[in-house]
Amino acid sequence: MMKFNVLKRFSSEVAFTAEIECAEDAPTSIKMGLAARWAIKSRADLSRADLGGANLSGAYLSGAYLGGANLSGANLSGAYLSGADLSRADLGGANLSGAY
Repeated sequence: MMKFNVLKRFSSEVAFTAEIECAEDAPTSIKMGLAARWAIKSRADLSRADLGGANLSGAYLSGAYLGGANLSGANLSGAYLSGADLSRADLGGANLSGAY
């Protein structure tokens, strides 16, 4: 287990700290994806979180509050987004192929 900090989108403040299982040298996109999944299970506040480039393919994000979050360049292919709040989220360049 390792701790991984996700920062807020417009500041360097820590949005939340996730406890994830992965190699220390794993790509940041993998760590971000695991941290986001951990946060959703833990009901952490993802609003304004910087998740740019995160690998969230196949993630179950139903009901997640991602308002104002940075998801630019994130891989959301096959993600389940029904009921997720994406208001004011930055989705520029995000891969949404096959997302529900």
